[in-house]
Amino acid sequence: MQYDRVINKRIADVPPSGIRKFFDIVRKMPHAISLGVGEPDFVTPWAIRDAAIQSIEDGQTQYTSNWGMESLREKIAAYLRMRYHVTYSPKDEILVTVGASEGIDLALRAVICPGDEVLVPDPGYVSYQPCVTFAGGVPVPVRTHAKDCFALTPEALAAAITPKTKALILPYPNNPTGGVMTREQLCAIAQVLEGTDIVVLSDEIYSELIYDGHEHTAFASIPGMRERTVTLNGFSKAFAMTGWRVGHLCAPRELLSPMFKIHQYTMLCASIVSQNAADKALGRAFETNFEDVKTMVRSYDRRRRLMVENLNAMGLACFEPRGAFYVFPCIESTGMTSEEFCTKLLEEKHVACVPGTAFGASGEGYVRCSYATSIENLTEALKRIREFVEEHK
Repeated sequence: MQYDRVINKRIADVPPSGIRKFFDIVRKMPHAISLGVGEPDFVTPWAIRDAAIQSIEDGQTQYTSNWGMESLREKIAAYLRMRYHVTYSPKDEILVTVGASEGIDLALRAVICPGDEVLVPDPGYVSYQPCVTFAGGVPVPVRTHAKDCFALTPEALAAAITPKTKALILPYPNNPTGGVMTREQLCAIAQVLEGTDIVVLSDEIYSELIYDGHEHTAFASIPGMRERTVTLNGFSKAFAMTGWRVGHLCAPRELLSPMFKIHQYTMLCASIVSQNAADKALGRAFETNFEDVKTMVRSYDRRRRLMVENLNAMGLACFEPRGAFYVFPCIESTGMTSEEFCTKLLEEKHVACVPGTAFGASGEGYVRCSYATSIENLTEALKRIREFVEEHK
């Protein structure tokens, strides 16, 4: 069997995730501290777990509607209306997905034709560019800069648009940088898009994790943008439910219909147990005024400030993130590349970070550190990083 003749070349040419390499090494180091993981270190609240257990005991083990449970879609609609002032019909404008990741895949496959260009802010989440390629499109990185707090500027966007541009991925709050975009900044992006048929995939999975009094703005709430926007969100980050794999994809029915068709023929539906848990998560959030989420955000904020202060003090210039749970310090002062820095740090001090280049070429000179771990782990990791930087001056 000549496998190189069998495997789709477009898929074969996509490199493995730049994150996984370091995770695999960490697993073999019992005393390593990982700052690489992109998930909350909190356990899903008991009331949510209990709802899932109860659904199993009640024998709820069947398929749900392809759209997802009606009660869950109604709560998602209420959540988006209440928190972000954007309205979607639970009937045919909200699709429950297997995590926000499935939503990204569905949206891209539904709108991308071979050769279409998709603009992707760089640095950006590791899956965006490969998913564009898998869909037959051409990812076009649009560089963002620390001096702009890693926000996408209207000038950079306008310069990147060509007659082949089909879509823009707008991922804020941002992974890996922690950058956010204000309503005013998003309005400037909207002005560039006016008069075009460019579809916007607004990945808002970190929308609840915002600091310093900032507020998240849903891109679909910007006047004139709802008709072109696919809103992606889910339960993984805000509700500490990464392993449950529940997300939601929201868009005007004309845009959502082809995405639903792909979901219907491939995934069918998200797990009924996970959907029951998500239904409880939103119901509990409404009842408690999002107290569980606020508790997590307060804890993340303390860790965020600890990381930023210490990294800057040791000479690793660190922009202050206003969202998500990552810092993205510049390591150029060490004279190492991002890959070298992370490899040596792991080998010598048993601390795992992720090279900025895992998130695009613009990430060279930076590393991503997640502060979704305990204060004790962060304090020890910072001590080891400081020693490492001193030893390599």
